[in-house]
Amino acid sequence: MDTEKAVSYLNGLLGRTMRIHASDGRMFVGLFKCTDAERNIILANSFEYRLPSASAVQEAAAKETESWNETQVKATRVKVNMTSRLIGLIVIPGHHITKIELE
Repeated sequence: MDTEKAVSYLNGLLGRTMRIHASDGRMFVGLFKCTDAERNIILANSFEYRLPSASAVQEAAAKETESWNETQVKATRVKVNMTSRLIGLIVIPGHHITKIELE
């Protein structure tokens, strides 16, 4: 893709909601504001999402399986929500970005 097409494509993404996955497992969701040559991305009105801790998963599994027998426990899947917090304006370094999704 030549430079003009790339700039035009990025201009079309301005103000759209993006999900950015980081190398440490976090995910950021926010409005795309800009990027630079090093692939750093700035998001506005963003939220950070983290995977639940191992202890939170174990606690949820224990609550779910308290009254079950051993064969039921082996086949059980437990759903635990990601934790989130409002960040606002954030710069995500390009070398930490593993995946970018457009909503």
